[in-house]
Amino acid sequence: MLNIIGAIISGLIIGVLARFFYPGAVHMNWIATILLGIGGSLVAGLVTSRGSRDFSRAGCLASVIGAIVLIFLGRVLGIG
Repeated sequence: MLNIIGAIISGLIIGVLARFFYPGAVHMNWIATILLGIGGSLVAGLVTSRGSRDFSRAGCLASVIGAIVLIFLGRVLGIG
């Protein structure tokens, strides 16, 4: 149960940071922001494939970059 709560909180933080650093307005509700952050973490995990589950600043940065990539892809595909 705590893992789910931790994923939601970290997804919210990563999603908010990605929306902040993305140029231009990104209109999303809180649930979409949480899902964006969780998706960014998954993208970063697939790209880096480090395999470790511990918290690191590099992992957070990679997750924010992954979420920014998801915002970009959503805009290119016309999903958002």
